[in-house]
Amino acid sequence: MDKATIKAHKISDGEYENILKILGREPNLLELGVFSAMWSEHCSYKSSKKYLNGFPTKAPWVIQGPGENAGVIDVGDGYAAVFKMESHNHPSFIEPYQGAATGVGGILRDVFTMGARVVANMNSLRFGNFIGSDKVAKYQRHLIKGSVAGIGHYGNCMGIPTVGGEVGFDESFNGNILVNAFALGLCKSDEIFYAKAEGVGNPVMYVGSKTGRDGLGGAVMASDSFNDENKSLRPTVQVGDPFAEKLLMEACLELFKTDYIVGIQDMGAAGLTSSSFEMAGRSGSGMRMHLDKVPMRESGMTPYELMLSESQERMLICAKKGYEGKIKEIFAKWDLDAEVIGEVTNSGKMELFWHNELVGEIPIEPLSEAAPILDRPTARPKYLDEIKNISLNSFAKVPNQEAFEKLLHNPHILNKSFIYDQYDANIQTNTIKQPGHLGAAVIRIKQTGKAVAMGMQCSSRHNYVDPKIGAAMAVAESGRKVAMSGATPLAITDCLNYGNPENPEIMWQFAQGCEGIKEACKELNTPVVSGNVSLYNDTDGVGVYPTPGIVSVGVNDDATNSLSSVFKANGTALYLVGETTGEFAGSLYLKALFNAVGGELKEVDYKKERALWDLVIEANKARILEFANSVGTGGVAMSLAKMSAISGLGVKAKCEFGDERWVFDESFSRAVVGVKDEAKFAELATKFGLKIAKIGVVGGEHFEIDGVKMSVKAMSEIYFNEFRNIIKQDD
Repeated sequence: MDKATIKAHKISDGEYENILKILGREPNLLELGVFSAMWSEHCSYKSSKKYLNGFPTKAPWVIQGPGENAGVIDVGDGYAAVFKMESHNHPSFIEPYQGAATGVGGILRDVFTMGARVVANMNSLRFGNFIGSDKVAKYQRHLIKGSVAGIGHYGNCMGIPTVGGEVGFDESFNGNILVNAFALGLCKSDEIFYAKAEGVGNPVMYVGSKTGRDGLGGAVMASDSFNDENKSLRPTVQVGDPFAEKLLMEACLELFKTDYIVGIQDMGAAGLTSSSFEMAGRSGSGMRMHLDKVPMRESGMTPYELMLSESQERMLICAKKGYEGKIKEIFAKWDLDAEVIGEVTNSGKMELFWHNELVGEIPIEPLSEAAPILDRPTARPKYLDEIKNISLNSFAKVPNQEAFEKLLHNPHILNKSFIYDQYDANIQTNTIKQPGHLGAAVIRIKQTGKAVAMGMQCSSRHNYVDPKIGAAMAVAESGRKVAMSGATPLAITDCLNYGNPENPEIMWQFAQGCEGIKEACKELNTPVVSGNVSLYNDTDGVGVYPTPGIVSVGVNDDATNSLSSVFKANGTALYLVGETTGEFAGSLYLKALFNAVGGELKEVDYKKERALWDLVIEANKARILEFANSVGTGGVAMSLAKMSAISGLGVKAKCEFGDERWVFDESFSRAVVGVKDEAKFAELATKFGLKIAKIGVVGGEHFEIDGVKMSVKAMSEIYFNEFRNIIKQDD
């Protein structure tokens, strides 16, 4: 085969030598395409697998860890939560509406393929600098509007609430935005379905929408950086149809009530290729497929295109022999295609036929087993030495009032109602906490009276300053959000977004991030049950800030006792829990006031972090708290300011730190809580060994804290309207 074709498929010389050994001959174009997709970074995790192996993945409540379509945990009373987080970064930068929409569609299929009805969506977004009149800012506003519209359209049409999320901004995302989608479903814990194809002679069935040419090469495209040569990539972005997916979900859930199938797999990245090879590979089987029987929506399609298309809303099923007709009946009822396209064999090979002619033959296990695992070089980034000495003392003092007003106008702080107002958060009528109310999202499990809380978090700046501690922080903060709702954090899913792994400094960031996640999950007892790696978030050699997005999932045994994150009534005593030590490394204060990102982070104290969770969970069970909110970006001042603006209630607080600027510091493992029984709360704090301080009282028409004073009305006007006004200025 000519070198240009091999290079176009992103196959290295060493990988091509492996292909020759596996096949014992030259591959044809179809076979080369299959290897290219299965060995792409997106599908094989060849750069990252080495570092993912040590993740803690087990606990008594973990039913299914990594390796399936989604992770599964026991949430009590015979029910399980099924959840996962995925990236759709490259497609969303190329075509924001369809890229983001199909990202949502893909994660929904990962969850309902396991047998669960999806009950909640969330998303984690990163954009570049969108403020100003220059070309970059205008394009970023276009990306924000397109991505949000795509997410909203798909979730709303599916009838699944989007209950929360988080969004950040930085110049490092000017050339690569991040669109990470999370979904969670519920099912009975003994009715979970897996992706397997076994039983010689069992039919392999294609169900769902017809196959087109959209998405061709998507997995390979997602495994490459952007540059001048590949900027026109629109054909690799899939086109979604949420109404078709709604039908597919309902048909699958009806199918799952029967005993007609052995296994089922979503056709996601690499489409029919990955789904067929993964199902057969997990079972040690072989498979024969007749590609001319695949339902097609375009004429003249080739076996190559059918195997590599990433058309949406499709599934591959291993059925029990003799039940093909009954399965077809179910899908016909929902107006969907269902065709037998092959069968399970014991050959250990994937045999691909086109009008009864063998056009491709690949051994399944060697394809998987010989998938490259790269040991890429790592090097500590040089920039760390340049930024480590940046501190609060590097800059002149700014009066707190001036600093507060500057931070209040910062996009990280501003309310994102422009985004979440486009999402239906209340369909299915299980949503306990509305988007925009800070902290974790919370939904009720109607069947049991319990609640599931989902906390999403990552600070890209902290990960830039220290990739290991930054990743550990994300695990801790996402769990803290869950605990502040009164739920006990049980497990996490992750989406690890980094730059080009061929750059040793990026690979070092990734390796350190994985170590941070391993350490935090082990110490906090929140194992990893699913996840995704997104590399090559890089344009012309400039990579994004490392952004290991984390979602922590937990359970509250009493949905009626979910804790608010905002003020509820005048007169409530306001307490700060945890220690404030003047941490400004990677802080919003330094970025917003001085455009500086640097410093050195302290290690996370996991014992204090877990103690904080346990204190709030126990205090909530005793019903002595009115609200609880994690202290994060912008410190105590900005956490309280958001709570004040959302509730419409003022606060008069005095922190009396060692330096008045510390009211903006971002020390770890802290929370602000509203206490109804102060004596009992003090007892519990002593029991858990935590420092607490009464810093003020909720009430009045002004927000006051350590040299800062503003009317709640004026503060709310900025907080609620400014982001929307900036985004819509081009309309």
